[in-house]
Amino acid sequence: MSELDEAWELAIAEAERRARSVGRGDVAEYLSLRASNDLARRAGIEWLMTTFTVVVGEANRNGAGVSIKHDEAHRFRAGNSTMVGTLITFRSGVRSLMIEAGWPRTPRDGIVRGGGLASAHVRHFGRRSADEELLLLRSAKDVPQWVALEREGARFDFTEERIRHHVKKFLH
Repeated sequence: MSELDEAWELAIAEAERRARSVGRGDVAEYLSLRASNDLARRAGIEWLMTTFTVVVGEANRNGAGVSIKHDEAHRFRAGNSTMVGTLITFRSGVRSLMIEAGWPRTPRDGIVRGGGLASAHVRHFGRRSADEELLLLRSAKDVPQWVALEREGARFDFTEERIRHHVKKFLH
């Protein structure tokens, strides 16, 4: 978490405390929900990025020779909205696999479509047919869960097995 994120989290907590102290339960509830959603977003994105990095690390230990580059201040488009978050780029020779994930931070950035908390893309340089669009949702157990979106609108769970599939496709 960056210093700015920490400062923002503290400011939200202070605003929630002040709202409760002056009897503005509605504002306090909104701020509490926002803090909960931000925590779920950070946890979901951390899982996604860490799992890709671990799987690529396993491939590197077996001789893959993949380089890794992180960008923690990445902006990307998801539909008509702008997401702000993280980009990890894996490179091997001329191939690259890019994972970008984030959410809108200001009203002008737009919204996460489909009722999601965050958006992500898995992009295979030169192989658009292998790309996937992801959406972070809350599961029935109220935990963050990534789902892949098919072009027809269907959704399916995006699991570690699917990440392994992407890394294998990237390396072969």
